[in-house]
Amino acid sequence: MNIDNIEAFVYVIHFNSFNKAADALFLSQPSVTARIQSLERDLNTLLFVREGRNFKLTEKGKQFLPFAQQILQTYKKGKQQLLHVNKSLDELRIGCTVTVSNYVLPEMIPFIKRNHPHLQINVTTAPTEVILEKLVRKEIDIGFVRNITHPHIGSWAYYEDPIGLYVDPGHPFVRMEQLTMEDVSRESLVFFECGSLDWAKIHRLFAALDRPPLIQYQIDNSEAAKKLVMKRIGVAFLPELCVRQEVKDGLLVPVSIPALGGLSLRTHLITLKESSPDYSLFVLDALTAAGWK
Repeated sequence: MNIDNIEAFVYVIHFNSFNKAADALFLSQPSVTARIQSLERDLNTLLFVREGRNFKLTEKGKQFLPFAQQILQTYKKGKQQLLHVNKSLDELRIGCTVTVSNYVLPEMIPFIKRNHPHLQINVTTAPTEVILEKLVRKEIDIGFVRNITHPHIGSWAYYEDPIGLYVDPGHPFVRMEQLTMEDVSRESLVFFECGSLDWAKIHRLFAALDRPPLIQYQIDNSEAAKKLVMKRIGVAFLPELCVRQEVKDGLLVPVSIPALGGLSLRTHLITLKESSPDYSLFVLDALTAAGWK
C-alpha cells in the first residue's frame, strides 16, 4: 500500500474536492484520481461513489478514513524522529492572532519548553492575512489563524470558540428569559470586529430588523471591548475564550439569544507543507497536553 495514495485519499476528504486536493499536492487532477483508484485496487473496495459532478464516501470509505489519517500521522512522526528534531531544533517562530497570543500561548509554551528546554521561542502577533503571508515567505515556522485555504500550507483545526452576548452583572438582560435581537438593538452596543464569517452573520441578523442597532463603539481589541462592558458602557458579542476569567470572577455575565444559534470563531494551526523539521507534531502535542485539543 502506497503512502502517497493514502495521502491523496485524506486530502480529497479534507478539501472535499479532487481539484483542490490536486493543487495542495502539486499534482494534476487525473494524477489524484489515479492514486485513489490504485488505493481502491489495493483495498479491493470502492472508497467513493460519483453522483454527477459530486462524490461521497462509501461506507467502506468512511470506515477506512480514520485508519488512513492515523497511518499518515504515524508516518510523519517516524519521519520527524529520523530527522532528530529533538537534537537539531533550536528556534521556533510563532505567528498568531491577538486572542491566541493572550490566552493560548501562555498555557501551551510551558509544555513545549518541557520537552525542548533549550528552544528559543519568538512570537509575532498580527491578523490572519499577515500571518499567512509571513508563513509563505518562511519568516515564521507555524501560525495560529482563523480558517483559511492555501495550496502551500497544511491546516489543523484545534479550537472552536463560541460567540455570545456579554453584559455587566447588573444589566436587565440578566433577568430576562427570552432575549431577542430586537432587545439588543435598543442597547448601546460595543461591537468587537474580528473579520470572521460568523460576525458577518450577526450583521445580517441586525440588518433584518426594522430598527438598526445602536453601535456606538466599534472596537478591534477584545480587551478594550470587555472593559467597556464592565464599565456599563454597553453590551458586546465576544468570544468565550477572552472573557472566561471575567465570567468566573463575576465581572461579566453571558446571556442567551436563541436567534444566534451556534456561532463560533474557529482557530487553526498552519504550517508550510513539507516543512523540515515538521513543527506541527510537537505543537499539536503541546496543545493537547494543555487541554486545547
